[in-house]
Amino acid sequence: MTPHLPALYLCTVAHTRTRPFRYAFRHRTYLWLVDVDDLPRLPRALRPLARFDARDHFADTAGEIRDGLERFLAGQGLAPPAGRVLMLAHARVLGWVFNPLTLYWCHDAEGTLQYVVAEVHNTYGERHGYVLLPDETGAARVPKEFYVSPFFPVDGSYRMRLPEPGADLDLTVQLEREGGRPFTATVRGRRRPATAAALLRAALRHRWSTLAVSAAIRMHGIRLYLRGLPVQPRPRHRPQEGVE
Repeated sequence: MTPHLPALYLCTVAHTRTRPFRYAFRHRTYLWLVDVDDLPRLPRALRPLARFDARDHFADTAGEIRDGLERFLAGQGLAPPAGRVLMLAHARVLGWVFNPLTLYWCHDAEGTLQYVVAEVHNTYGERHGYVLLPDETGAARVPKEFYVSPFFPVDGSYRMRLPEPGADLDLTVQLEREGGRPFTATVRGRRRPATAAALLRAALRHRWSTLAVSAAIRMHGIRLYLRGLPVQPRPRHRPQEGVE
């Protein structure tokens, strides 16, 4: 059942690496679930705490978020979704945002899920989109095509479990390479109505939330490097049509 929107999810994000040694961390944050055609309308005093800009999603555009999504899908040879599109993402907080993973659940005119789009950003200012056709459990597999962690080459595939959020948020992304699954990321959370009070509580509890996500990625990357993990060469990024 689709939750009343917009909604906030108070989340725990966990990353676990198992090769060549075990390394794990987790952090708490909050995410928004919104209808891309009906974005939150906040009181003026709260707008610095949550802003959704089209330039943060797919192509840098002055249009709407759906416009960028549809251009990307057209570049993949897919028709635009005729129905509702739900987006799970960080909003801009005090002018800053970083979304390692933005998800779009795309529905047809009857409300049936057609596909899920996963938009990935790395810390080098690049982005890449994947189109997934999940099964009844929300699971799908897609080849890895984008450089994200400097400690993994661009090979293997992702197995993602991305059920549409309801009262709970329960997402899993696993990297599959020859010989096993060396990396797993999970996002677990509980839905809260996106009231002014709830947003204030979340913003005070997780100050500079999106900046903290970006800083944590870099901090843990430094720790892995100091432990001797070799950096993999970053290939030249080939922008997708409709993404850059």
